[in-house]
Amino acid sequence: MKKFKKNWQIQKNWQLIFPLIGIIGLIYSAYKLTFLIITEFHIVFTPLIILVLFYLLLKFFLFLFKLLEKKWIVTYRWEIIRIFIVFAITGSSSVLIGKPIITLLGITKENLNPFVYWFLYIIIGLIFYQILLVFFGWLFGQFQFFWEFEKKMLRRFGLKRFIN
Repeated sequence: MKKFKKNWQIQKNWQLIFPLIGIIGLIYSAYKLTFLIITEFHIVFTPLIILVLFYLLLKFFLFLFKLLEKKWIVTYRWEIIRIFIVFAITGSSSVLIGKPIITLLGITKENLNPFVYWFLYIIIGLIFYQILLVFFGWLFGQFQFFWEFEKKMLRRFGLKRFIN
């Protein structure tokens, strides 16, 4: 445990919650992906597939940590896990919020061209994503990181005049 804490620069025990949430999220993702594979290909070795996918996802995210550790400015390595958690929650939340909003506006696949429907769905989801990203960043104690990230994203969208 000391080696784990040292590797992730964890000073206080409460900071262990973020690696734990990350591992639980990876297990859940491996579980969901496994059942996508099983329903498609009718494979029977479910626990083995879950373990293999968990291992592959873990390797992938550890690779991403090494890449992003140089790019993102954070005080401690465990904060990168917290940032990944914020991105995951924000993406899921923007979809969950966007769907009822688009339905409330009366936009459905039946009354619109599918291309236009999905275009509007993505635009509405993107708008909520921007708002929720800063909100969840603040909630998880990473407001400054996500505010800077948001400003950079808005500049790339050509909305410089909305940033101060």
